[in-house]
Amino acid sequence: MPQIPIIMPQLGESIAEATIISLLIKIGDEVAADQDVIEVETNKATMNVSSPCPGRVQKITAKLNESYPVGAVLGYLEVSVEETKRLGLDQPEPENAPAETNVGNGHKSEPDKKRGVEPTVRGLPVPAHAAGASYMSPRMKARMNELGLHAADLAGIAGSGAAGRVTIQDFEKFISNLEKHKLTNASSMRVAVADAMRRSWARPLATVALPCGLDTLMAHRKASIAKAGPALYALRALALALAENSAPAGRLVGNKIVHPPAIDIGFAVEAEDGVLVPVLRGADIKPLAELVARYNELVELARQRKLPTDATGGSIATVTNFGTFGLTWATPIPLPEQTLVLGMGAGKKVPSWDEKKAQFVPVTEANLTLSFDHRVLDGGGAGRLLARVAALLQTPEKL
Repeated sequence: MPQIPIIMPQLGESIAEATIISLLIKIGDEVAADQDVIEVETNKATMNVSSPCPGRVQKITAKLNESYPVGAVLGYLEVSVEETKRLGLDQPEPENAPAETNVGNGHKSEPDKKRGVEPTVRGLPVPAHAAGASYMSPRMKARMNELGLHAADLAGIAGSGAAGRVTIQDFEKFISNLEKHKLTNASSMRVAVADAMRRSWARPLATVALPCGLDTLMAHRKASIAKAGPALYALRALALALAENSAPAGRLVGNKIVHPPAIDIGFAVEAEDGVLVPVLRGADIKPLAELVARYNELVELARQRKLPTDATGGSIATVTNFGTFGLTWATPIPLPEQTLVLGMGAGKKVPSWDEKKAQFVPVTEANLTLSFDHRVLDGGGAGRLLARVAALLQTPEKL
């Protein structure tokens, strides 16, 4: 009977590869169309590969814990002649898988051979080469490319060359010394976070801060049926502030400011060995009470690393509640495709002067921080945006 391949699909924008973590079928199993057959892991989530049509599993070429690029053959299904015609496959696969399989656009891949690919961040491919060192010889660049290193990795090397340049001898000594230390492989998520932050830091970033009273917010939360967390209050306030004026969330590209098409706000969720940023679409349109269920759902999915594609990427700003770690002040870094990140610190009881009582009274207060791309926004604009967010948080019933 004819055979058709099970192909590693494009699992998201700019996702170049995925790692096999579980085989959900075995040779000889009968599968239905669109049945989940293989579980894979990308930099940001775990997903399933489904069967292209009904058939019987004839061969599995994918191996557990191996990474395969998009378009790679993961196995073969034995199918009917009618199915091959329906799928437009005039030439059935031979019983023994060929060394090369056409995967589209005229390119061929070897299904059983692992190809090198660049690490990616969903929605933002990591550049193949990174600038950072003041000067690197061609020989140094070639050696770094061979080892998969970036200029930022040279930060711990003291250069002995002219004007403090790092020589190839310095580099090789550094690499040799590393072998004397305990080494562990960084997870795909940790590599993705590192590359995203390296890209973000290529811009001039600044942070402004403002103390914000939380007593009104906490009273509103206590009285609400659908109880939002402090980060969701802050997210909704930021969304309304940007709906009034979205220019602060614009991105500078060349000599143009690219304004955001929608107020889609992300929020940071700590996951195993990294941070994920689910996105609430149209956060300025839905009231706070309607956002609670979706927010809680996305938090759980992020912790399981099972975020749906429509809940990742494309956000114009991020909200992070670093107060959950007991921190009162921090300077979060915006994602590479964003200009803004709003942070919220831990609430603390502090004395505040009451004019009517002519005395200090205890209030709960937290620091709000706004980190921003200084090329797009200046301190004044950032301060006004942060003040507007703080003001909106004083009327939580309007959120």
